[in-house]
Amino acid sequence: YALIKTHPRRGYEIVHRIDFPQPVADIILQHHEKIDGSGYPHGLKGDEILLQARILCVCDVYESMVSDRPYRKAFSSAVALDFLVRNKGILFEPAVVEACVSLVNEKGFVFWEIEEE
Repeated sequence: YALIKTHPRRGYEIVHRIDFPQPVADIILQHHEKIDGSGYPHGLKGDEILLQARILCVCDVYESMVSDRPYRKAFSSAVALDFLVRNKGILFEPAVVEACVSLVNEKGFVFWEIEEE
């Protein structure tokens, strides 16, 4: 797990010298920060975390939950959304969670099509 937690810093190191119009390197670095300060690598809280990183965090959590992993099968979209909603205002920016829920439930957004076997 400690090795996995290094990927935001490694991503930052790869892109920080590229001249992007947005603070892409900092967004990558902060995308595992949580608004309650429990994230990594710096334990940032609330508005200390770039809005773009708070958006990427919710997207990353949703994608990781609805995708198969080597150690588990994908969760349903409903389970992933429930996790995000239960942690809205704790781990995740409320407006970002609400936008994600709206995209999935009202706009019909599908991250991956899961084929039934």
